[in-house]
Amino acid sequence: MSTDGPTTIIEGAHVVTVTGEEFPGGHVVVEGNRITAVGPGPAPEALVRGEAGQGERFRARVVDGRGCLLTPGLVNTHNHLYQWVTRGLAVDHTLFEWLTTLYPVWAGIDEHAVHTGASGALAQLALTGCTTSSDHHYVFPREGGDVLGAEIRAAAEVGLRFHTTRGSMDLGRRDGGLPPDHVVESRDAILAASREAVDRWHDPSPGSMLRVALAPCSPFSVTGDLMRESAVLARELGVRLHTHLAETLDEEDFCRERFGCSPLEYVESLGWTGDDVWFAHAIHLDDSAVKKIGDSSTGVAHCPSSNARLGAGIARTRDLRDAGARVGLGVDGAASNEAGSLLEELRHALLFARAVGGPTALTVRDALELGTLGGAAVLGRADEIGSIEVGKLADLALWRIDGLAHADVADPVAALVLGSPPPLELLLVDGRPVVERDRVLTVDTDALARECARVHRTLLEKA
Repeated sequence: MSTDGPTTIIEGAHVVTVTGEEFPGGHVVVEGNRITAVGPGPAPEALVRGEAGQGERFRARVVDGRGCLLTPGLVNTHNHLYQWVTRGLAVDHTLFEWLTTLYPVWAGIDEHAVHTGASGALAQLALTGCTTSSDHHYVFPREGGDVLGAEIRAAAEVGLRFHTTRGSMDLGRRDGGLPPDHVVESRDAILAASREAVDRWHDPSPGSMLRVALAPCSPFSVTGDLMRESAVLARELGVRLHTHLAETLDEEDFCRERFGCSPLEYVESLGWTGDDVWFAHAIHLDDSAVKKIGDSSTGVAHCPSSNARLGAGIARTRDLRDAGARVGLGVDGAASNEAGSLLEELRHALLFARAVGGPTALTVRDALELGTLGGAAVLGRADEIGSIEVGKLADLALWRIDGLAHADVADPVAALVLGSPPPLELLLVDGRPVVERDRVLTVDTDALARECARVHRTLLEKA
């Protein structure tokens, strides 16, 4: 982390730290990429004038936050960015039907398609308050080129903090899996590529903008040998592990028929629980499974919109949190969540939890925590991001809530979580502005939209 660079002071906003403190009309000071002050009222005048005892300094940028809510940047713990260019397909299908329909389309992706889709998805995430995103990429067509590098380049261009995963599938249809045989890879090739991805891209240093995890896709698309060996390799390399788990009852049936146990029991036997592991979805869990996940401090990426879109079910968010699990939010792939809005996940997480657990299942501040500090904990970054504290990285979202849709909502956090999506006045990532007044500064979103549509048509023609 560094305090070298511009100083930005946000004053007058309702500051929600997510650690329990809130400052109506408060201030936050950012120097370089680090938060150096947070508190009530205006910032010290010496800081505003650039006279903090450090000699000649340029004047700080002062942002008028009156009428706004300031939160930590949102953290996306599960996505498939390339799917942005395959949205709107198989909209009335179950998960397994949806996958079998879309695998032939995804088989045609290449570097350009992935770069375009990732750019579009990441730009939309930025517009909805996201400052850190993970991605689970597991489709590597033989003629597709460097697709993982393409999404990493997109994240750097948009300007988001990025946790990519080297995903994989080695269990094709001929061996009893769900994916077509032509989109799976050999176990040896996957393990070699996984090691190469970590060696090439993973940056474990404090303040890192890019980290890599290993992510075999799911119990129905990956062999047990690959799951076990990926876990060994990840721990050798010091990186995290991610996979889909317990998303549908079809998956439950698959595991019981093929392995004689539940999905969690299966992956647990392969070394897949612990504080370096996080599961996407984790919907269909009995009480003992919830307890195991909590006792092992395993993480969960809760994806309420995608789960509802595919009719998969509602995760036991309250129970998982109470059990000690680390729980964050994810938008999942855009092909099963056409909105791609991380802010929307806060609202859906709260509403779905209350729909099954009553009005106290989650509070509006619980929902905000899921989308910020909870997600940071899932990705192993809770000491750096996810809350507004001195010394943490300057990943911040400033929401305007003084318009017609929000001005008379008594609680500003409720305005954000339960109201319609408010305009995003400013998004800072690593102290740098990425969005201002609902406009992405780093990429041309109009040109990007046109290219996304063109790539979408091309993929359908190829399929």
